[in-house]
Amino acid sequence: MSDSIAELSRAAARLRDDAEELARRMESEGVADCVYNPLMYAWDIHEEFIRISGGSGAKTILMGMNPGPHGMGQMGIPFAATSVVRDLLGISGIDVSKPAISHSRRPVNGLVHPKEEVSGTRLWGLLQDRYGDAEQIFQNVFIVNHCPLMILQGPRGTNVTPNNISGPVVRDLLERCDQHLMEVVIALGAEQVVGIGKYAEKRAKVALGEMGIRVRTCWHPSPASPLANRNGGKDWRENVSAVLP
Repeated sequence: MSDSIAELSRAAARLRDDAEELARRMESEGVADCVYNPLMYAWDIHEEFIRISGGSGAKTILMGMNPGPHGMGQMGIPFAATSVVRDLLGISGIDVSKPAISHSRRPVNGLVHPKEEVSGTRLWGLLQDRYGDAEQIFQNVFIVNHCPLMILQGPRGTNVTPNNISGPVVRDLLERCDQHLMEVVIALGAEQVVGIGKYAEKRAKVALGEMGIRVRTCWHPSPASPLANRNGGKDWRENVSAVLP
């Protein structure tokens, strides 16, 4: 195991454990109805993802916000999508456990989740078109989410992004996530962080302001974003391609 993989794995394990405490605080303090920590229940998959992605020499980090219900919330991999994880990343046969507190509308199915995460298929599809197979992708980019927690509200289990909640526990969570980003940058010797969306760019600038790391941004691939859908996705692909190494 390379030094960078070992460092990334240790950093993620520390984040996993600290985020679990913060998740339970968020529930007890009424900040969220239900908080999933995929680093906990899908740790074996996340660790395998680090093993295949963290030692190939990438100096650019692509950073998202937090897990989606059909992506990292299922499989513990940022911007995961069922077909991408199976066919591009080659990860299969690893079980997940269950969240500490489950929401009835958000079951966790792991690697066999039946619905594709569109943001994931778009982002990984672009990377595959640009670089080739997974090994070549990870020579160029490493992908991480700023916050590992999936925050659910209401009877439908609406996925809430961290910028839409507040309170002391949220400040503690964001500061802890900033610390993890710094650890990832150091482990990789990264030179550039691309925030996928304006919120991710903002957090990267807060976390890395004194480190001299270049921070840029690109449009988020979410199908809910008009920018991502413009011209059938052509404009989004050009926007993201412009900041990729």
